[in-house]
Amino acid sequence: MTRLQTKSESGSGSRRALIAMSGGVDSSVAALLMRRDGWDCVGITMKLFQNEDIGQVSERACCSLEDAEQARRVAASLGMPFYIFDFTEDFRKQVMDRFVAAYRKGDTPNPCIDCNRFIKYKRLFHRMQAMDAACIVTGHYARVEQDAQTGRFLLKTSVDTGKDQSYVLYTMTQAQLSHTCFPLGGMTKPEVRRLAESYGFSNAHKADSQDICFVRDGDYAAFIESYGGRPSPQGNFVDRAGKILGRHEGIIRYTIGQRKGLGKAFGQPMYVLDIRPEADEVVLGSNDALFSASLTARDINLISVAELATPMRVRAKIRYSHKAAAATVCQTDADILKIVFDEPQRAVTRGQAVVLYDGDIVVGGGTIKTVG
Repeated sequence: MTRLQTKSESGSGSRRALIAMSGGVDSSVAALLMRRDGWDCVGITMKLFQNEDIGQVSERACCSLEDAEQARRVAASLGMPFYIFDFTEDFRKQVMDRFVAAYRKGDTPNPCIDCNRFIKYKRLFHRMQAMDAACIVTGHYARVEQDAQTGRFLLKTSVDTGKDQSYVLYTMTQAQLSHTCFPLGGMTKPEVRRLAESYGFSNAHKADSQDICFVRDGDYAAFIESYGGRPSPQGNFVDRAGKILGRHEGIIRYTIGQRKGLGKAFGQPMYVLDIRPEADEVVLGSNDALFSASLTARDINLISVAELATPMRVRAKIRYSHKAAAATVCQTDADILKIVFDEPQRAVTRGQAVVLYDGDIVVGGGTIKTVG
């Protein structure tokens, strides 16, 4: 477990920890480990949206009423006070609105990154300070360590590489990392489940959340049209030269690299190469045309270094499930990174995050802006 230097160690604070509890096994075991380590823990569940705004949430999505009740039961079993914080307005503006806007302009967003950035490690961070707590604790599979030479706090990958969640945490600041604990970073998922079972937690074998919490049954297009109150206009499928190949049902229904669900037969395999929102066009072509040698990223956040004064060799992930690829990164402006891959990468997608690694250390990342 990451060890934090708390206010109490300088004689001016307490060992109080805010545990973000989703009702799942990971956050429950994170709470258990902090209690065993002697922390004064407070369980927190964040109310993020109104159910009537999105319809009934599927069993495999997070943030349902049952999830909150499971979190409450675990907190009670550990002798922890438990509260629900209402962040619905912030979540609507910073996560749901941004999600809809991105799709309407042809990008493919990752709302989990925005939730971590604007809700868990901003709004909850402010609550932590107001409650005179020393840290926020979550069940993420990642690690935080302090570099003894530079003093910078480092975000590192989980010991369980198959569950590593450092990708969705790359926006964390030095201040946030210095007051965050990831107790599960040194554990594997089977170890977490066994520990939960040994303590009689009812969620010990609960399935992991798979869907975006506010999108019912994974139907992004239906959510966007319902939430925005207007349909996505139809337009043309075109090839790279602009030749019309057919009609599509609205750009929000497509993403780069997609083959299935095009709704048309073209006589050969066709993939989404680009989305042009200004013309309501979806560009189709061969799989070979999906490979790109470089990208630029905006809205960047650097963790292991304050800036990239010279080019740096890294491994870059262009989506959560992507295997990190060897690349060279340069910082071309205060808020722009240029990444050149050793080998072209498939389906580099605007709106997704690119996250850079130096071994098991997260260098930083940004939102993909252009693809070269």
